Amino acid sequence: MSLNYGSDEKSALQSKYDAQKIAFGPIMFQAAKALRDLGILELIKSKRKIGITQEDIAAELDLSVYGVKVLLEAGLSLELVKVENDNYTITKTGWHILSDELTRVNMDFTHDVNYLGMFSLTESIKTGKPTGLKVFGDWDTVYEGLSQLPEEVQKSWFGFDHFYSDFAFPEVLPLVITSQVKKVLDVGGNTGKFAIRCAAFNKDVKVEIMDLPGQLNKAYVNIKAHGFEDRISGRPLNLLDHSVPFPKGADVIWMSQFLDCFSQEDVLQLLLRAKNALSNGASLYIMETYWDKQKFEASTYSLHATSLYFTNIANGCSQMYHSQDMLNLIEKAGMYVDQSFEDIGVSHTLYKCMVK
Repeated sequence: MSLNYGSDEKSALQSKYDAQKIAFGPIMFQAAKALRDLGILELIKSKRKIGITQEDIAAELDLSVYGVKVLLEAGLSLELVKVENDNYTITKTGWHILSDELTRVNMDFTHDVNYLGMFSLTESIKTGKPTGLKVFGDWDTVYEGLSQLPEEVQKSWFGFDHFYSDFAFPEVLPLVITSQVKKVLDVGGNTGKFAIRCAAFNKDVKVEIMDLPGQLNKAYVNIKAHGFEDRISGRPLNLLDHSVPFPKGADVIWMSQFLDCFSQEDVLQLLLRAKNALSNGASLYIMETYWDKQKFEASTYSLHATSLYFTNIANGCSQMYHSQDMLNLIEKAGMYVDQSFEDIGVSHTLYKCMVK
């Protein structure tokens, strides 16, 4: 795989300014979050026609003028607000920080799941271990402790995970659940969202979810709430125990936002176990967000940052992969991509894989 990406066309002055943005990035992130969470951006937005002074903001929100002043000045450099004749108004970037769901999900995920642990990123790079996870508990991977994380952290983790898949599922169901499909094996099914969508999409489809016991317990609650206990079952196991074969008999093996959670060595073993379970024309579907497949720079930037979550918090060895990484592993596992679907949901690619 040969990479050609990026440019170096900025002036020296602009480059130095951008370097300072990085140098003070963690501080300014917290300023943006405080402007959002304290209601300052919301209040300014409500006064967008005439603007509002920092004194009036302080009075309406019962904050000190000093506190409002330092946050607003940071907001000027962040280009979240602008000021004219002492009256502040919100900018387009400020609107996105306040009101864009994608931005909110990403900020909450960064703050609640990643922020404290990222202090030890260098150690994670050196050791190959998710050293930042220790701020939450003594687990080898975040998945082992996911059901035990603080409530707010779980909320932000699942909010991040589900935001992207929720947009993709309606698009992929007609592609995956064809009339010939009667049984689906959902590998790493998490809280059961895809399984529930399958059962609702086609009344004749049965789904088996494979995941850790803690995750399956959450899935069972959701499955029962939707009344699908008769068609959705669970198989608790450690998916990294490669000595355990996948059950045969499924028409579709489904892996969504799953393989990015593992090292390339483990991805290969998971693909081999899937291949060995496929028979009679059954297919493996892999849905992932590949950073080289993105239309927008913001998406690529977000995926590169998310890779560092995997490095420091999740497991120390996985990432948001380049598509060629995955294609190489599919080839090594003795399969090929029969069909590829791009631009699914927010930023996904769907591969339909068959045995050679």
